[in-house]
Amino acid sequence: MKSSTRVVVIGGGIAGCSTLYHLTQEGWSDVMLLERNELTSGTTWHSAAQVTNFGMNQTMVGLKSHSIALYKALAEDPDYPINYHHADGGIRLANTPEQMDGYRHFASMARGMDVHFEIIDAAECACRHPLISTDNLLGGLWDPLDGDIDPAQLCQALARRARLAGAEVHRNTPVTGLHQHADDSWTVHTDKGDIRAEIVVNACGYRVNEVGAMMGVHHPVMSMEHQYFLTEEIPAIRDADHRMPLLRCPISDYYCRQEKNGLLVGFYEQQCKTWGMEGIDPNFVNALCPDDLDRVTDVLEGAFARMPALMETGIHTVVNGPITYTIDGAPLVGPVPGKRNAYCIIGLRAGLGEGGGHGWLLAQQIVHGEACYDTWVIDPRRFTSHANVELTALKAVEDYQNEFRFHFPHEHRPAGRPMKTTPLTPVLAGEGAAFGVVNGWERLEYIKPEAAFHEDYSFKFNNVFDIVAAEVSAVQNAVGLTEVSGFNRFELTGDGVHEFLDRMICGRVPRKPAKVGLGYLLTHDGMLKSEATIANLPDGRVWYGSAAAAEFHDMDWLLSHLRPDDDVQIKSLTNEHTILVLAGPKARDVMTSVSRANWSAAAFPWLAVRDCFIGIAPAVAMSVSFSGELAYELHVPNAHLYAAYRALRQAGQAHGLTLFGSRAVESMRIEKGYLHWKSDILTEFDPFETGLHRFVTLDKADFIGKTALLARKALGPAKKLVTLHLDTADAPAHGGASVLSGGAVVGTVTSGDWGHRVAANLALAFIDPELSEAGQSLWVDVLGDNVACQVIATGPYDPDNLRVRG
Repeated sequence: MKSSTRVVVIGGGIAGCSTLYHLTQEGWSDVMLLERNELTSGTTWHSAAQVTNFGMNQTMVGLKSHSIALYKALAEDPDYPINYHHADGGIRLANTPEQMDGYRHFASMARGMDVHFEIIDAAECACRHPLISTDNLLGGLWDPLDGDIDPAQLCQALARRARLAGAEVHRNTPVTGLHQHADDSWTVHTDKGDIRAEIVVNACGYRVNEVGAMMGVHHPVMSMEHQYFLTEEIPAIRDADHRMPLLRCPISDYYCRQEKNGLLVGFYEQQCKTWGMEGIDPNFVNALCPDDLDRVTDVLEGAFARMPALMETGIHTVVNGPITYTIDGAPLVGPVPGKRNAYCIIGLRAGLGEGGGHGWLLAQQIVHGEACYDTWVIDPRRFTSHANVELTALKAVEDYQNEFRFHFPHEHRPAGRPMKTTPLTPVLAGEGAAFGVVNGWERLEYIKPEAAFHEDYSFKFNNVFDIVAAEVSAVQNAVGLTEVSGFNRFELTGDGVHEFLDRMICGRVPRKPAKVGLGYLLTHDGMLKSEATIANLPDGRVWYGSAAAAEFHDMDWLLSHLRPDDDVQIKSLTNEHTILVLAGPKARDVMTSVSRANWSAAAFPWLAVRDCFIGIAPAVAMSVSFSGELAYELHVPNAHLYAAYRALRQAGQAHGLTLFGSRAVESMRIEKGYLHWKSDILTEFDPFETGLHRFVTLDKADFIGKTALLARKALGPAKKLVTLHLDTADAPAHGGASVLSGGAVVGTVTSGDWGHRVAANLALAFIDPELSEAGQSLWVDVLGDNVACQVIATGPYDPDNLRVRG
């Protein structure tokens, strides 16, 4: 075994083998995999090994398409073929119109990735899978490329190809410790000697936190016991002239696929169990948990009703093994938060089907810094300090219980709530607030008209529409107040702050005291990395503000680019302050009533910042707006938050102040063409493609990504972000919906909502540049219907910004 290597991958399941193979495909051959036992001896060996193309965002569809293409190539390798039942087809069932609408949206989204699902009715479901009943069934989504694969053969094939490219694979080599050096390299301790490595990858399946502890980190990954059984031979399958398609049933919480001439039937029971919370036996290798079919009785009854043939066959094998979940069910693939040269590929609950794609995207990140897709949906840094063991367990159980039930727009499920709150959370709840969740924080979405009000979750405009309309109207015509919890806030101090920010940001960095500016940070490839509000406080401190979810992401990026001689200190204030937003034409009147400072436009203009008091509460006030109305962001220490809120509420009574929430803000920001990080601001596009030309200063001496951005600018845009006006009042265009011209996909929606102030159904979308001029007629696939739309000027509400300036 070598004593030094570029990358050590720890774990020999699908995650580790895929990462090792793809590192060699990206050109790195000096790489090594260490497995404590035999390859696939953890979860991989007992996987049901289904390989679907279905995903709920384009990144997931793209990585699954890569898996399918890779597995097909491996199966067809004449030197080392593997067993892969490719393109048996699969059906996801539905028994409500809302579920069918969801499938129609996912089909529209997948269409943009050149993946073609089919929406079929109940009769067609039975035609394609003759063993099922159509009772209580509306239809389903057909995935023509669905299939299953042999887990052990797949991993051995990937390891073989990696070896042929120069990689090393060492079985029966447990890692016993990890030590990081001052230059960020690692020593990996094993019972066969030490290895010096530039980079370490945790691919350890259900033992993820054993290796995490060696790094001094905890990963929000929890194992769940998962049971499936194999049936005896079923004559209808034996006598069929084709393989049965796969089936996934959210109605009865089970799935099945053909296994020889019988079925493999798996269950997601409501009385599910976590596994390994008190530690894992070191000898748990190629092992299973005790059978417990009593636990799945209720699910089994539903499966019998949907598939009566199950009642006429025997069970010859029961498998109960651990599989891993994260807080939101999606894997953690990317940099380990707070660590340098450390990556993970963990929490792969559907590892076999997706693992080829996850390893592909991780290898790109390791070698190139970024992947071909924006990988935020699987980024480990999307969870921050709230992601403890107990929360992970609660969310893992909830996600397991809802395995085949996708989230509807604005649906926030109840497990593990409330996790992060402010002093105002119970106060707002008393006012009738409906809350969503952002990075664990409870955030006000809207005020319910009555305590018993319940949102009807739907992909169409629903019963919250009129509530949001009223909140928008109040902000437009009088004044509104809302809380923005969890906003990411770093305080930068030191003599070198502005020079540092000038390197990080592609545009002008505000240097004048008491001024605020908006800046964009780029990847080294010239693509958009982050968006930040930079505020120069009068006393010399600088505040860096960004999206709540960006807390770990942005801190990692900033710290990784600090030079040893930079006089810059970065301190997080994210959990110490909360924002109150006062917005509307009467906002200045309220501020004048509640604070001794001069709030005139001359004394406190747009993009100004100052220290002040809101009543008796200290605050930092910024004259910025995400609504398109005159607005003040009031950053208040949490200890004084209730006092500030109470003072504003009392002062606002004379001016008709009402509460509003994030749903109203979403409507208003799209009317203004304001962008959301990781909805519209993505690493797949540069600032010119995203319409952010005015925030780029190419005559600066240098900034991260400048050379690459200049090269991209010379080539011209591949896509352009535009605003679309849709000719429907039935449903918004959700992120991922396909934009069409002449029947061909020419773009993808990133955000959509009803603009209540302009009375229009609006969407932001990246489309082909030649179709991006205002007046261009296009179509958007909205829930299966091609809806006519037109490109319009971005920011149709108050395009001259007169209302923002007050």
